[in-house]
Order: sequence, then C-alpha cells, then structure tokens
Amino acid sequence: MKIGIVGLPLTGKTTLFNLLTQSKIDTGKFSGKTETNVGMARVPDKRVDFFCELYKPKKTAYAQIEFVDVAGLTTSQEGQKSGAAKFLNDVRPCDALVHVLRAFDDPNVAHVSGAVNPANDLETVEMELLFADLELLDKRIERIKTGKKITKENAEELALLEKCYPVLEKGGSMLDVDLSEEEKLSLKNFSFLTEKPRLAVVNLDEEQFKEKKYPGREELLVLCQEKNIPVLELCAKMELEISELPEDDRRMFMEDLGLEETGIEALARTVYRHLGLLSFFTVGEDEVKAWTIKEGLNAREAAGKIHSDIERGFIRAEVVKYHDIKELGSMNKVKEKGLFKLEGKEYTVLDGDVVHFRFNI
Repeated sequence: MKIGIVGLPLTGKTTLFNLLTQSKIDTGKFSGKTETNVGMARVPDKRVDFFCELYKPKKTAYAQIEFVDVAGLTTSQEGQKSGAAKFLNDVRPCDALVHVLRAFDDPNVAHVSGAVNPANDLETVEMELLFADLELLDKRIERIKTGKKITKENAEELALLEKCYPVLEKGGSMLDVDLSEEEKLSLKNFSFLTEKPRLAVVNLDEEQFKEKKYPGREELLVLCQEKNIPVLELCAKMELEISELPEDDRRMFMEDLGLEETGIEALARTVYRHLGLLSFFTVGEDEVKAWTIKEGLNAREAAGKIHSDIERGFIRAEVVKYHDIKELGSMNKVKEKGLFKLEGKEYTVLDGDVVHFRFNI
C-alpha cells in the first residue's frame, strides 16, 4: 500500500513524513524544491505486541505502509506547469492521498498564499486533481471521436467516458460517478486521481491542539464531509518530539496531553477504516507477523498474500480469534474451549483472525 503525502509547500508534510517513517529529512529542504521522499512506516498494533509477549518469537513483523512525501504543489505562475506535472506524476502511482493542511501560524514561515486557510488549501489541491482527470477524459474522448474507425469497444468506452465527464465538469470526483463494478474495472487503467481515497491531516500548533480550535475549522469540516474525506487533527512537530522520547517519558507526556494514541496510530487506524483494510496474523515461536489485506478476501486469497504456493495448494485454514487468545491466555486453552475452527477456501478472513494455512504442492 502506497500513500502519498500531498499539499502546498511549507505545510509540514516532511515533518509528518519523518514522524511516520522515522526518517530525518531536512524539513527546510522542500521550499521551492522538487524532490520526493519515500519511506516505510511500521503500523503500531497492540495485538502484535501481545503475541510477542506470548510467543517470544525470533522475528517480529508489523504491517507496513509505504509513504511518498510529494514536493509541495506550486501555485505561483512561475514554473507552475512543470511543478504541477511533477506533482501529478508523483501522485498517480499512490493508492491513497493524505492532504496535509496548515492551520499553524508561524511568522518565521510565511504561508505560500499569504494567509492560513486550510479549506482553501484543500480546494487548491483537489482542483489540481480534478483538472488532471478532466484533461485525461478530454484527450481520450477526442482521440476516439477523431479516429478513422470506431470499433464496438471504442463506442462502449466513449459512452462510459461521456457518462463520467459531466460529473467532473460540475466539480465532482470519479467517486461520485454511479459506476457498476464492471465499469470500474474498465476504467482501472486510467488511474484517475479523484477516485483515490483521500484523508485530511490538519497540522496544528501546540496551543491549537490543546484547545482543539483553529481558524477555519468549521468550514473545513463541512467541506471534508461533503467530499467524504476523514479529518485527523494533530501537531506534527509535537508528535515528532514525543516520538523521540524514551518509552516511559513518552507515555507520561501523552497522558499529560490526554493522548490515548500517537499520530501514526491514529493515522493508520483512519487509513485502514477508510480504505477497507484489515489485519490477520500468523503466530508462533519463529515469527509473529501482521498481514494487511482488503476486507472481503476469502481464506485462499489471503493465503496468496503470504505466498502463491500456499494459495495454489490450499487445503484448510486453522482459525482462532485474537480476542479469544487474549481472554484465555494461550492457544491450548482456546482449543480446549472449542474455539479453534477449521475453515475452507471460501471462509471470509476477518480483522484479528489468527490463521495457520494447511497446504500441499
């Protein structure tokens, strides 16, 4: 899973990237620059922590998310075209986007548009994504219409594209177009930007974070609700400082601030919920590992996420629930209670399932 961190320059994108990936990229580096940073973030999971305590494994593997720190979208006239093109090229391969919106006011770091307004910043980036999709539709529709021969396949594609165009022309997104699963599959290769799930991270200063209040908050929340964009409010600078503390000091500091989870925990939870993802686990003395899959996958498909040989030779899945192991304290006690299940290939894997696949190749 690849998630793009996007926004205008000087909003705190790289600070958030450093927080998530434990990188140490210079946070002043992107002012007017075009570099893109890529890093992996470990997804904190208390269930993995529990299994590690239980099994004392030789190896532990948390779920991971790849983050792409995209250089800020250029909004000035000078270099706008090339800057926007680079921005769009970096965004296109991402599975989802995190809009970093600036709410903090720092006299030493001027806002690129002259005033802090998170709703306007969101609209600026969203508009760039929309224009890119409209341009893509325009070009493809024109190419089909001006072709020497319009095949049956071309005619069907044209009808589908012309169904999408009015929605985007009115300011909607590809997510607003009423498409069947078959139609969505037909359009998959276009990689429309407005069909990507988006989240908004509002970057606050410490005072704003404590008061849960900042200019333009209500306007932003209404806008995000209209666009079905979840909102997460955090102070990236403070979170980064917390992450660098020893474990005991970190927990104490979080308690003082009334924080029940870190920024990466909150972001990962929001990402998983919004993208329809879940984690199942393979556990034992050799390794405890979390596997991320889409909701709705069956046991055989989930086995394929571990290795294609396991999917091909699938026989049965031995399944127990995390909460049962947590409550009873051991796998043996779970089996004694009859909570150990053998499932076939059509079993739908659920969040928190602990699975051992039987296979033969």
